[in-house]
Amino acid sequence: MSVRRLPLLLVPALLSVLLAACGDDPAPAEPTKERLDAVEISGDVGQEPTVTWNSQMTAGKIEAKTLVTGDGAKLANGDQVLTHLWIGNGFTEDQAFSTHDKDTTAELVKVDDTLPPFLASIKGATIGSRIAVTSSAEAAFGEAGNSQLGIGNKDTVLVIVDLVSGLDDGPSGTRPPAPDWVPTIVNEKGVPAGFDFTGTPEPTKELQTAVLFEGDGATVEKGHAIVVRYLGEVYGGTKPFDENFSTDPTSFAIGTGKVIKGWDKALEGTKVGTRLVIAVPPDLGYGDAGNPDAGIKRTDTLYFVIDVLATA
Repeated sequence: MSVRRLPLLLVPALLSVLLAACGDDPAPAEPTKERLDAVEISGDVGQEPTVTWNSQMTAGKIEAKTLVTGDGAKLANGDQVLTHLWIGNGFTEDQAFSTHDKDTTAELVKVDDTLPPFLASIKGATIGSRIAVTSSAEAAFGEAGNSQLGIGNKDTVLVIVDLVSGLDDGPSGTRPPAPDWVPTIVNEKGVPAGFDFTGTPEPTKELQTAVLFEGDGATVEKGHAIVVRYLGEVYGGTKPFDENFSTDPTSFAIGTGKVIKGWDKALEGTKVGTRLVIAVPPDLGYGDAGNPDAGIKRTDTLYFVIDVLATA
């Protein structure tokens, strides 16, 4: 999955600079420095970087410098990684975007030939690294710059990339016995392809959770990004209404209403490497409206098998 579209900033930082330059007396030109000489960057990988501007930054083509070399696996083509991004405007010396902000989370990035130019430096990098990328706006975003970020076409750009977590291959750890209410998982080529509800008791009106593999990785916390593979099927169904075991995993912020309530309740506090089955009653699923596009009625209880692959 490539980086999702960055959010629209309502008041571009560049506007304040333009307005300030409209007075009777022109402001003295600020001295400029080349690339990372214009800035100081500190802080731990995975945490909001502290960025101190010493001057406006000049830059041309894209250049990358590894500030911290991680001790994790080297990223190869096709790998996916949870990534924190911090983007600054080298002319206004303002933050333009950050995945550390309240309403965003780490991005799930796939290493392939579709990476935007300013992220190409992660190819061959190791998990746990922090990379600083400098360039002109044109080199990073094209000849128009990026108006959504308040970055004009003549500005310069600083991007700080934290490669915070790779993905587990699948569930791992201990295997507690499954309770009687859990339907049989039907596997094809070693991955879940559906449920067999033969002999499965009628669902209750409560959220039910069963851990099939107890992972021992990082704990999923409210507001953090989580990466999962999943399959969902209505009770008594004959085929899934949705799944991504046959495609790429997906990521979202947990505990923030980005997914149905049953997922938010069940997944917070789990550990990476866990596989769980959950039964979600209608009020914690799609409610009275159901989901007609997926064939889900308002009375349907939803069963999911979910593999927790990463969090950050």
